[in-house]
Amino acid sequence: MYVLVAEIDFRVPQSQSLKEKRSVVQSIVRNLDQMHGVGAAEVKFQEDHQRVLLGASAVGDSVGHVESLIDSLERYVWSRTEIEVLEIQRSWWEAD
Repeated sequence: MYVLVAEIDFRVPQSQSLKEKRSVVQSIVRNLDQMHGVGAAEVKFQEDHQRVLLGASAVGDSVGHVESLIDSLERYVWSRTEIEVLEIQRSWWEAD
């Protein structure tokens, strides 16, 4: 089993409220799950109306498959015009 975790740090510059920000975040999380088979959740900055840190993970039976899923996630996130991506970091998770 291979698990690749991505931390996606971004801003929603036009957001004026937590409700507006959460609408954008929920849309991204839902699309990642439906389109890319990637689990994601907001993990930091929940009370900031413009900043978001999403944690996302992909699980698969091969390194190539998991990397492909996270590559697809990155392309999708970068394509969202209403957000400003600050950083995306990847790390492999290993079971003991």
